[in-house]
Amino acid sequence: MGYYGFPKYVSVAEKRAKAEKKLKQLKRKHPDISPVVIQGKALASSWWGKAWNQNLEGYADYANRLGRGRSYVRHGAVLDLKVEAGKVTALVIGSEPYPYKVSVRIRAISVPNWLALKEAAVGTMDSVQDLMAGRMPKAVGELLTQKGKGLFPTPKEISFTCSCPDSASMCKHVAACLYGVGARLDEDPSLLFLLRKVELQELITEKMTRARGALRRKAVKKSDKALKKTEGLSDLFGIDLGDEEALPAASKKTAAAKAGARVKKLKAASGKKTAPKKRPAKKTTLPDGMTAPMKKLATLLQKKTNGVPVAEMITASKMEPQKVRNTLYQMKQKGWVTCPSRGVYRLV
Repeated sequence: MGYYGFPKYVSVAEKRAKAEKKLKQLKRKHPDISPVVIQGKALASSWWGKAWNQNLEGYADYANRLGRGRSYVRHGAVLDLKVEAGKVTALVIGSEPYPYKVSVRIRAISVPNWLALKEAAVGTMDSVQDLMAGRMPKAVGELLTQKGKGLFPTPKEISFTCSCPDSASMCKHVAACLYGVGARLDEDPSLLFLLRKVELQELITEKMTRARGALRRKAVKKSDKALKKTEGLSDLFGIDLGDEEALPAASKKTAAAKAGARVKKLKAASGKKTAPKKRPAKKTTLPDGMTAPMKKLATLLQKKTNGVPVAEMITASKMEPQKVRNTLYQMKQKGWVTCPSRGVYRLV
């Protein structure tokens, strides 16, 4: 206790040292602990992380309560933070020697709002990877951040609890946890879809379906043009291909055979698309010391040298989403994987 009843001043360096000491203690019992680490001055660097923080600060209910949370998350007070479907749990160190437990629940996005967002995103974005990297048309960004209808939650859709004795409706530990979510979205934007209980895979599937449809329509148009060209052969050579009497018997058979073969070829071209030959994946030796989950994800990453989105790995591995993210985090810490773009990983 300080003078005149005021709490004793503790410098930022002392707070950071205390947080680092407690983190080392927790790691001995919980190796999978995942602290929030802020790199640089900004609390968030990606479009998704910045949009999350701006959304929170844009509501009067939160604007005056988030200040102390910024300081806490900056000096490493968020010792652990995990994101699950509709829920965030965290351990935040405060003035006491033990960390406080924070729980934040976020309501699922409504079906009409999700359908509208999905239609707008799929219809205008170039790829899901561009969307995850924050490279999207301005109209899509505005729709995603629209208050009450976008992907980011409103205060009415957020509820939270903290084990600290602070009677404030939003204590500094909860505020630090919320800013920690923004830092997590820098690493993996697909976590926001998990929080709102919708599948990012739906965007990928819908985009692929529309791309296939466009290719089929293009193939049909090409075959139509080819058929029209064959119809003009009679004018070009002065022969009526439809008049059987104008040709000798042998020529009739030859012309009929050629015409039949041409029609079959055109029909095949309009209905089927030749799949490109897949190059065999380059096999690499996996590092020693990998756990079974790590080897499972590494095997998936070997198949694509350009990287694999987190959502795709969750679907292919059939592992729990949080386990996939924790495993990737551990592999990244050991230098076995790298993150070439937001939410996409590849082997080093």
